[in-house]
Amino acid sequence: MADPCEEVIAKIKSVLAEANRFLSIDNGSVEYVDLERDGILRVRFHGSCAVCPLRPMTLRAGVERAVLLEVAEVRRVELALN
Repeated sequence: MADPCEEVIAKIKSVLAEANRFLSIDNGSVEYVDLERDGILRVRFHGSCAVCPLRPMTLRAGVERAVLLEVAEVRRVELALN
């Protein structure tokens, strides 16, 4: 995949906004960081989600699943390293 186009990024941010509706119930959120050329989406958790022991499950079963269903250009969702 070439550089991610604005349309793809907008779709990703829309899905993340929907996820944030649910994460905000527990005082957390997720933000878009980057979409790599190989289809790996990098995100960052904030608030209580950043330190929650269930963060891996939220990442895979919540955020990644929602993004993969809506955005064909994304192959996987990973946490940003910093």
